[in-house]
Amino acid sequence: MDNSSEFTTTGHSAASGSNTTTGLKEVLTLPYRSYLYSYPHKTAYRELDPPLPLGPLWERENTDTYFLYMHIPFCAARCGFCNLFTLPDRRDDTHERYVDALERQAKQWAPMTSRRPYSRFAIGGGTPTLLNEVQLNRLFDIAENVMGLDPAHASISIETSPDTVTEAKLALLKERSVDRVSMGIQSFIEAEAAAIYRPQKPQEVERALEKLTRYEFPLLNLDLIYGLPGQTVESWLYSLERVLSYEPGEIFIYPLYTRENTIVKPEDIQRQGPDIRMELYTAASETLKSRGYVQYSMRRFAKESSSHASKELLPYSCQEEGMVGLGCGARSYTSEVHYASKYGVSYKATQSIIADYVAAERYDVADYGIVLSREEQKRRFILKALLHREGLTLDGYLQRFGSEVMTDYAWLSELLTEGMAVIEQENEHQVLRLTEEGLGYSDAIGDWLISAEIREQMEGFVFS
Repeated sequence: MDNSSEFTTTGHSAASGSNTTTGLKEVLTLPYRSYLYSYPHKTAYRELDPPLPLGPLWERENTDTYFLYMHIPFCAARCGFCNLFTLPDRRDDTHERYVDALERQAKQWAPMTSRRPYSRFAIGGGTPTLLNEVQLNRLFDIAENVMGLDPAHASISIETSPDTVTEAKLALLKERSVDRVSMGIQSFIEAEAAAIYRPQKPQEVERALEKLTRYEFPLLNLDLIYGLPGQTVESWLYSLERVLSYEPGEIFIYPLYTRENTIVKPEDIQRQGPDIRMELYTAASETLKSRGYVQYSMRRFAKESSSHASKELLPYSCQEEGMVGLGCGARSYTSEVHYASKYGVSYKATQSIIADYVAAERYDVADYGIVLSREEQKRRFILKALLHREGLTLDGYLQRFGSEVMTDYAWLSELLTEGMAVIEQENEHQVLRLTEEGLGYSDAIGDWLISAEIREQMEGFVFS
């Protein structure tokens, strides 16, 4: 899920790599500044003029493997916190036309991206399992028969929701070698779910979880949100305990973010009283660690034993590029260019963008996105590593960019002086790694690392 939210200016100078206005100490006074799902954020994208042919972009990629992603932008209802590219639409015929378009796109992209095998395949949304079994099965056929995915050597993940979990669909996912199923629950308290306009009954969640656990997928991920209207430490830990009772291999905990373009407005949350999100985060973090979960990021906790033991996976690093995103709303990443369809949030804008995608005959140029300067490539590399448990390997940065990261960005030393990070010796490598406290402030630190140019683009984006 992508709860991108209130972006605030921190005053970086991207040209010099210096932090000229706001020090880290001030930034840390607001731990929930923004959530960067990726860098640069999609609100920094603009029309590419002229459009860039995709063939040359992918020919220049040097990564060993790619990540294949399919975006299904449909859901049963829009939750109150959601500002994703998704449209509430249950109609089979709408879904059918969309899958037809996705297959056309795949057939055009396959010759350009077939130079490398896929090590990861994910289907997200929206709610992919809103599709019927025939349409869902077609997605796997497209991945394997058109794009060349080998399911024996790729991790395969799909998102679902409690109301779309059926025996027939779970059997299909098992048959198609899915090894990770992710389900958003958000809360087991009916009043809390209702407060974010999520029409969900606890009994429905329990029913779905019982089905999921019977199918014994190698990895089950469950999502919860903290900071919901009316939520207390006690009610939050109740939801967490309910999740833990199903022993999932992975749990994501998300702080609630709202924007002017979400159904739940920032002022709705402010009226609830003091912001207790850090208290809720700390309570959950302590509980999860006491139950044997390892923290891999501010949001992700997993059991070390969680693996895809039945497969010999090809390698893939989250710092690498090579993201091939099929479907309207999907982002694709090459080392120099990130591109996607246009971005909208309102029903009208999203519906219009999807209609254009479905009507198109050609998908062979990037016409909306961003060309990454050397500066932004460096920042992306830092962000993608630093905000996760593995940290930033200093000689990895040197090898890629030919310079020292602590020289290019001397103000990163503020992370050390504020106790947010340490430099550790790991085998023969030095790693800049967030401390346990630093992980809790990841959203503030991520916001602090945004360049002035990208921030200006983000703040200039006009939501429609």
